[in-house]
Amino acid sequence: MGLDSNLIVKKISLDRDKIESFDKYPFNIEVVKKFTELNFDSQVTFFVGENGIGKSTFIEAIAVALGLPAEGGTENFRYETNNTTSELSEYLRIASYNKAKMKFFLRAESFYNFSSEVERLVKEDHFYTLYGSYGGNLHECSHGESFIKLVQNRFTDHGLYILDEPEAALSPQRQLSLLCLIDQLVKEGSQFIIATHSPILISYRAGKILDLNNNFKEVKYEDTDIYSLYRMYLDDAEGMQHRLFDEQ
Repeated sequence: MGLDSNLIVKKISLDRDKIESFDKYPFNIEVVKKFTELNFDSQVTFFVGENGIGKSTFIEAIAVALGLPAEGGTENFRYETNNTTSELSEYLRIASYNKAKMKFFLRAESFYNFSSEVERLVKEDHFYTLYGSYGGNLHECSHGESFIKLVQNRFTDHGLYILDEPEAALSPQRQLSLLCLIDQLVKEGSQFIIATHSPILISYRAGKILDLNNNFKEVKYEDTDIYSLYRMYLDDAEGMQHRLFDEQ
């Protein structure tokens, strides 16, 4: 079987001719301003880059263009607690190889809102099966535990999963647990697109790392700013603190 047999998203492109101006948000973000198209050839793709470069804006737009709610969930969720979604999704075009068995957008920033919506649907609309689907009431677990429970109970084979900085909820040990879950789902035909700052997650051996600081350029793990900075600091924490705190 070829690579295409295990890919759901094939290509994302920007309909630049329909954009009236690249001087207003979100089209004035540097990573959007230069973007034309992105072809996928890995079941796990990582977006890395500094804060403010546009990772979350871009990954949110991908999720919304795929019919997913901006605050997280499957296509079946229709809720909104704070409308801050950019219009970028309206100009993205997504080409697919295969139909996903399920799609899910998981973002740390608004996970509380998603968990509250699950609880509301159970209590107000009597969708009692949701607790079974998500491993129980997510509000009754720690942030990290609820993240892992959701992935364990809700993510299925041949799915498409968009994750925005999942490490924000996870300890290093839990990040390793997430890596194991990702690998199992990859073996079952799923695809992941993940925006992250985690040196643990981007170490995934079958993943492809794209640097948004450099216009989606593919970069090796050891050449990422994330890896270099963590290694530099952990190799000489005292020396780094001396340079940060004491040198003028």
